[in-house]
Amino acid sequence: MTAPTVLVTARSFGTGRRDLAADLSADGIRVLRGPADHRTLAPLLAEVDAWIAGTGPVTDEHLAAAPRLRIVARYGVGVDAVDLVAAARRGILVTNTPGANSGAVADHAIALLLAALRGVTAGDKRVRGGSWTVGERARELGSLTVGVVGFGRIGRGVAARLRGFGCRVLATDPFVPADAVAAAGAEPVAPEAIAETCEVVTLHAPGDAVVVTQAWLAAAPPGLVLVNTARAALVDEAALAGALRAGRVAAYAADTLVAEGGFESPLLAADLADRVTVTPHTAAQTVEAVDLMGLGAVTAVRAVLAGADPDPAVTVVGRERLLT
Repeated sequence: MTAPTVLVTARSFGTGRRDLAADLSADGIRVLRGPADHRTLAPLLAEVDAWIAGTGPVTDEHLAAAPRLRIVARYGVGVDAVDLVAAARRGILVTNTPGANSGAVADHAIALLLAALRGVTAGDKRVRGGSWTVGERARELGSLTVGVVGFGRIGRGVAARLRGFGCRVLATDPFVPADAVAAAGAEPVAPEAIAETCEVVTLHAPGDAVVVTQAWLAAAPPGLVLVNTARAALVDEAALAGALRAGRVAAYAADTLVAEGGFESPLLAADLADRVTVTPHTAAQTVEAVDLMGLGAVTAVRAVLAGADPDPAVTVVGRERLLT
């Protein structure tokens, strides 16, 4: 009997402390490493029973090229890049690893927030240029009101970390009851109150609906510090670039830009370099998160290839059901 085969296209899979490929091999599962460019996957997909996928697209065409495929195990949380309808139609389970990288992303959001608030990027640039001048005087986080947009696992993790600084934390999320927000240590407010009240805002909302629009920016107090470790689509980048130039927004720090999708971002303009800090989608890339994401994907693959259901802690989309 041919050994079951799993294709791995998640770039950081197995780069933590655990040798997850060895764990699969020990179970008699063959591991194929695929290229990051999904346009060249068809020959490999023809022989795989499972796919541990990163952030690249998983289309109906990919699934059609994989007649043996039983599971797409998303290595991470988002399943936006997966054609869920096509997978369900073909009886292919799609899983993800909720919570595996929440702590890592929450840490990174705080790091970006402090870097933007304290002008770390601009200060580093001045020192390297031979100047030890202070520049614009910063504010202390504990004296400010911080708004959290999206209060899922990551938003709650950010709020928990913010409590240690002593700042006031407001949060908005249409899917989280007000009493649950309050129990997690934040004040539940309407979405418009975030823009109107907060001096610092950090974005953790799901989906691609634009949150930071031109109107939203016009309602915000001057000197706003904005952080985005969620999705580039949450921000109207052209409007934000204009608000930065006008001084309405003091700083922006993000782990994602539209440039990541091959587009030119107005926020990378040279004249904004002192006020915009960007990291290359590394918020989830800690040793611990890599291990947890990989383990979640491997556990789901093992279960499905053994004819069982994945652990209910793993979200499953397919077979017309959703387990959380």
